[in-house]
Amino acid sequence: MTIDPVAVEVWRHLLESIPEEMGATLERTAYSPNIKERLDHSCALFDADGRLVAQAAHIPVHLGAMPLMMDRLRHEIAWSPGSMWLCNDPRHGGTHLPDLTLVAPIYRPVGAARPELIGFAANRAHHADIGGLAPGSLPLSTELFHEGFIIPPVRLVARGRVQTDMLALLCANSRTGNERRGDLAAQVAANRIGERRYQELYERYGADEVLARQAEARAHAEAMVRAVLRSAPVGIYRHEDVMEDDGAGNPDLPIRVTATIREGEIHFDFAGTAPETRGSINAPEAVTRSACYYVVRCLIDEEIPMNAGTFAAVSVDAPAGTLVNARFPRAVAAGNVETSQRIVDVLLGALAAAFPDRIPATSQGTMNNLLIGGEDPIRGTRFSYYETICGGAGASPSSPGASAVHTHMTNTRNTPIEALELHYPLRVRRYALREGSGGRGARKGGEGVIREIELLAPAHVSVVSERRRTAPPGLAGGCAAAAGRNVLALPAEPPADARAKFSRELPVETVVTIETPGGGGHGT
Repeated sequence: MTIDPVAVEVWRHLLESIPEEMGATLERTAYSPNIKERLDHSCALFDADGRLVAQAAHIPVHLGAMPLMMDRLRHEIAWSPGSMWLCNDPRHGGTHLPDLTLVAPIYRPVGAARPELIGFAANRAHHADIGGLAPGSLPLSTELFHEGFIIPPVRLVARGRVQTDMLALLCANSRTGNERRGDLAAQVAANRIGERRYQELYERYGADEVLARQAEARAHAEAMVRAVLRSAPVGIYRHEDVMEDDGAGNPDLPIRVTATIREGEIHFDFAGTAPETRGSINAPEAVTRSACYYVVRCLIDEEIPMNAGTFAAVSVDAPAGTLVNARFPRAVAAGNVETSQRIVDVLLGALAAAFPDRIPATSQGTMNNLLIGGEDPIRGTRFSYYETICGGAGASPSSPGASAVHTHMTNTRNTPIEALELHYPLRVRRYALREGSGGRGARKGGEGVIREIELLAPAHVSVVSERRRTAPPGLAGGCAAAAGRNVLALPAEPPADARAKFSRELPVETVVTIETPGGGGHGT
């Protein structure tokens, strides 16, 4: 195929504008601070065969997993105009239960007696509570049933109308049902924007032009990835690291990968990884594949279309029954947020020898999940606050690491202090850089942060974090960063270190402090 680079770039922006506008709609119309302020959502566009056409620059762990869900749903559902299907089930490509994915088929011409299926609009949003053992639906669970409401593919919208009985069922299984109602309405609105814009593209340019340009974009993306892989020495590269704690008493669970590069292709094999465990750090296959796709995409230093062609040269072997491909009904709540980060650390560690000029030192390696929920005495309602807290990025061969940023599989913002205190009975006592937490080296690692929150009402608090014992290592002689630290200060008691993962009821005036890890240093 002859590729016109100018046309590829024009159509990249044209196609990506659709999921970007979907994301803007979701952000503007969502109800919860987690989606509206932190932007914990992702949007994508697929063709009629379920292949990724374009995605917005949202959250890697969402976006890399959506193609697997799309592939499975495409064969299971009797699609029809005006319908939208909701799912969070890991057996169908879900990541963890709070991430609700809504998929809408797109048809043309609009209103025809026998419309033609031309694609799918999809978005995935993290809901701050979907039931389960603890507020926020990220408990120290030991099976999937502890983690919330499991949603196999169900039709939320039929013939253009939201199914009120299904919506009522979903909201009844959340501690904050009104938030769920508002956020689901925003997801519906986002997909409607995606449908409309893709239909308009077809009407303006015609099916032949759109399909040809999408094929050209896939070919271009695949060619760019293969070219970068061919630039590396053919070989086998290995690395391993550990998950510190599964939340159920099992420490130091290894994740191992063998990366094989040859003839413009890369294969990741996770043989030797620890078996699935009792705690919730098990990752669904979709999460592991997402991490692999993310790392390969990071090797490309140019802007290329993000579509099915980007992953054509990537293959993954994640043995079933291990930490990186857990079987139903293993607990997976933390696999999405914590194990995904360690998988990235292991993949980058393996590829450092193949791409020494591109691979940075280890970033903080955790999302520092903080969940607080209970009764709000001021507003007379239940509340559920969820946040992932930023840290330090690893230094690269050419520059120091960024401070106070979300890294790798998360790409959210923080919850602004004003928004947090407006919505919840919480007070932010301190929010600052954690000076000295970045690893030293020729290029210094980024600094973590200190986030100190006081409870203005009794609440259930859960923290799910990693890198509290094993510090993010440096690279090429650079020093490791400081490990993270969790601290609880109960009323009339001195501050005390808390476990990396805990879930408990705490009294009013308790202060929860999260000190996040820095990034590793690079070079001597």
